Amino acid sequence: MPEGLDYRIAVLCYLFDRDGRILLLHRRKPPNLDLYSPIGGKLDLVSGESPTGCAVREIEEEAGLRVTPADLHLTGIVSEAGFEAEAHWLMFLYEVVGPVNVPEGVFREGALEWHPPAALDVLDIPGTDREVIWPLFWRYRRRFFMAHIDCRGETLQWDLEQPAGDAAPSKV
Repeated sequence: MPEGLDYRIAVLCYLFDRDGRILLLHRRKPPNLDLYSPIGGKLDLVSGESPTGCAVREIEEEAGLRVTPADLHLTGIVSEAGFEAEAHWLMFLYEVVGPVNVPEGVFREGALEWHPPAALDVLDIPGTDREVIWPLFWRYRRRFFMAHIDCRGETLQWDLEQPAGDAAPSKV
């Protein structure tokens, strides 16, 4: 098991269009190289940036869309211990409330593409996203959840920490 890993703090931003399609980034750099994920990025820790401020910044940088904190809903907080044996992650999951219009295109991080939700079953996405994060996002969309994923063992282990008392789906 990895010891002494750094904790990284990031946001994932979920954007949908009028047809209910999801804006995904086909990543061309680590982490998650060559995989599909929502847009997002790491907080600027030096400046003391807030998670919401980071989401606003990342949405503008990656999607060219200006939003305000009032346009965002914090759907979840996910911590990952020992992701890829490289780092621990604390991720804030924000959804832009209401449909958006963002053109597909390529930039330094990768290619922005619109996909129907059913495509998540066949696209290459991170295992933690497929097994835990997306199912919890759909279950608690426009509400709130908090989950902890332990990536350090042979099999993925996770716990639903909030809402308290809610029955968690089966462990993976």
